[in-house]
Amino acid sequence: MKNQLRIIGGEWKRRQLPFASIEGLRPTPDRVRETLFNWLMWDIQNAQVLDICAGSGALSFEALSRGAAQVVMIEPNRTQAAFLTDNLQLLKVTSQHAKLRVATAQQTLPTLKQSFDLVFLDPPYSLDLWEELARLADPFIKDRAFIYVEADRELNQLKLPASWQQIKQSKAGTVRAGLYQKNAS
Repeated sequence: MKNQLRIIGGEWKRRQLPFASIEGLRPTPDRVRETLFNWLMWDIQNAQVLDICAGSGALSFEALSRGAAQVVMIEPNRTQAAFLTDNLQLLKVTSQHAKLRVATAQQTLPTLKQSFDLVFLDPPYSLDLWEELARLADPFIKDRAFIYVEADRELNQLKLPASWQQIKQSKAGTVRAGLYQKNAS
């Protein structure tokens, strides 16, 4: 069985993309994505993007649709990774613009060779990985870069790096979303 997500803006606006039915896999809701990309409107063009827990790919595809230069997606589930690969091919996204790493974030982050302007940190809620993944990703996040964090609890409960300053937040149902900016070191 498969589900569908809808791209809400940019080049692929209204395109439907399938994703696997996997326990805990929940695309960022449309309303939250719309808010996020309104916040990032002037910063997404040509951005180098890291999607630490790609899942359905909703955030990655939205970023590419709106002009991101490149997205690196990390997805450990092979079934869902196959959907991501198929969707990249369907949208004719070249390997220059999207790279998919089929491994855990903990395995992948230490091996990265580039730095990023925008990072999505939206792990499966039940795994409680925000602190660990934030610490592993932080060395690859450029100064002044943006970090989007999504959680099922108040964001001030998450132990995020001190250099990440929250600049925006929103709430939709049980979803808490925050946009952070990394202070120059």
